Amino acid sequence: MTIVPEGVEHDGMGGLRGSNLRGVRAHNERLVLSLLRSRGEMTKAELTRVTGLSAQTVSVIMRALEDDGLICRGQPLRGRIGQPSVPLGLAREGAFSLGLKVGHRSLDLVLVDFLGGIRSRVTERHHYPTPDAVVRFANSAVADILSQIGAEERARIAGLGIAMPFQIWDWWRTLGVPEEALIDWRERNIGAEIGAATGFPVYVQNDATAACGAELLFGHGHTPRDFLYFYVGYFIGGGIVLNGSLVPGRTGNAGAIGSMPVPDGRGGQAVLLDIASLSVLERTLGAADEAADRLWDTPSEWHFPQALVEAWADEAARAIAAASAAAAAVYDFEACLVDGWMPVRIRTLLVERVRVHLAEIPASGIRLPLIEAGTIGAHARSLGAASLPLSARFLLDLQAFASAGAS
Repeated sequence: MTIVPEGVEHDGMGGLRGSNLRGVRAHNERLVLSLLRSRGEMTKAELTRVTGLSAQTVSVIMRALEDDGLICRGQPLRGRIGQPSVPLGLAREGAFSLGLKVGHRSLDLVLVDFLGGIRSRVTERHHYPTPDAVVRFANSAVADILSQIGAEERARIAGLGIAMPFQIWDWWRTLGVPEEALIDWRERNIGAEIGAATGFPVYVQNDATAACGAELLFGHGHTPRDFLYFYVGYFIGGGIVLNGSLVPGRTGNAGAIGSMPVPDGRGGQAVLLDIASLSVLERTLGAADEAADRLWDTPSEWHFPQALVEAWADEAARAIAAASAAAAAVYDFEACLVDGWMPVRIRTLLVERVRVHLAEIPASGIRLPLIEAGTIGAHARSLGAASLPLSARFLLDLQAFASAGAS
């Protein structure tokens, strides 16, 4: 069964149609904004045809959205009979959003515009995250960013999203810290604390799921309707997209592929995160007396011994290929997208090696997915966090992006 928001119905051909009923204007505005988000500029005639709304209703909606500064006019389309059509698209400065990434090795706060462009960014590295440090960083970074923009831009900030690992307290062994160092995470609600301090509505989502949401909302080029997403960070994580919508799952932890058993390459088994995570590369670099902490600088390029990086990438790719094949036996995903905190050339190498190893796996009775690179890159988790308030306030299918509502 397909569930659609109130005031929106299916057109029988897999598309969404709007409703002209009184009292559902918010849904119809979201429908128009969502179409402009996914398809780019559209004319009134195109929106009327795609949504099934009356031309008068579309005109009223577009006029209201333009008056609110959420959409803007493009260049007239000439060369046709009659008056030239004027397409409208999302206004880059129509809305802004804050996104906080809580990572195992770093914190990142970004201000993004309505099109997903990063306007400002504040980062901080750490050995491991604590609630006190995260709240202190978030409040300071928000104040810093707000001081750099005008009152009108501040008024257009939709809220603050947080992308963070769930159940952080369970990872003390892997992080190599005392259990009590992370125990405060059990009781603290940093979303509520940051919301109270900043005054913004706050939305919280698993970090890898948020990265997947960024790919869905801000990704470039063709995005498959159904795909499994791998994000290679300190720990590898993932997300699931079905029929064009992010699937957070019952507890918001769907796509937790890091816990999936895979061959360890030596005749035994391990879980995916123990092979395909950057924490593995960090330990390898440290054992070779390399400055492993440089791994957590913004990864425009890595200056590490090529042989060490390539050996890690090949082992990671073998494990990701095994996980991709196993997932294909559960659901016939069109593709698996691979992204992560790494330079583009390393991501390209990783994707190529996954393709090679996947081709070696017997696939009787299943169709193996395509392996493609993600398009967001290192900042996918931060952008995913920032997408949560934008989706909650302006776009259809709130549950496809936010696993927790405003605090």
